[in-house]
Amino acid sequence: MNEPVSPWPFVGMAGMAAMLFVYAASGLVVPGWSVGVLIAVWVLLFVVACRWWTRHPGWVPFVPVAALVVWLAGVSAGGAWLGWTA
Repeated sequence: MNEPVSPWPFVGMAGMAAMLFVYAASGLVVPGWSVGVLIAVWVLLFVVACRWWTRHPGWVPFVPVAALVVWLAGVSAGGAWLGWTA
């Protein structure tokens, strides 16, 4: 018999799609070069999510959570140490 399809990878990829909008909209509060760095980090996390799709489907929803933590830490650190303002 076929195994049931896990919904967790789909949940994780929906979260990654939402995080893409957050990362792309960062240009409103951070300099342009840092948006490029943030998008590169998002692409790296997206590759991780894609690789985990079949190997570890239950782990995929944690990738957008990690993406949110990375984004918050990066934007907060830039605001504190580099003086980024909106």
